[in-house]
Amino acid sequence: MNRKIMWMLKSLLISYIVTVVMLMVLTLLLYKLEISERIVSAGIVAIYVLSTLVGGIMIGKMARTRRFIWGISLGMSYFLLLLLITLGVYRTINADIAGLSTTWILCVGGGMIGGMIS
Repeated sequence: MNRKIMWMLKSLLISYIVTVVMLMVLTLLLYKLEISERIVSAGIVAIYVLSTLVGGIMIGKMARTRRFIWGISLGMSYFLLLLLITLGVYRTINADIAGLSTTWILCVGGGMIGGMIS
């Protein structure tokens, strides 16, 4: 398998591991502290950004050149995989264009920043 594809797969795997761990923490906080929906929404946004940031840092360290482009690619891949998972589970997308656009910007931006600071 191509080395660059392996970089992307490893970085995506790390991003999704970070996502799962952070979602578990958010779930625990929701259960224990009964936090509001607004705080949960902000937590989900933070999870998108931090997960792609970590993945962007990882792929940037592996690529060493054009790191921000690799970070952008990771953010787009993360978003597309998130979209596919949502379609697989719910059979529909329950979001408007503005919500999808915002999520896309958060994912791509987090990956790009991660690639740039790697």
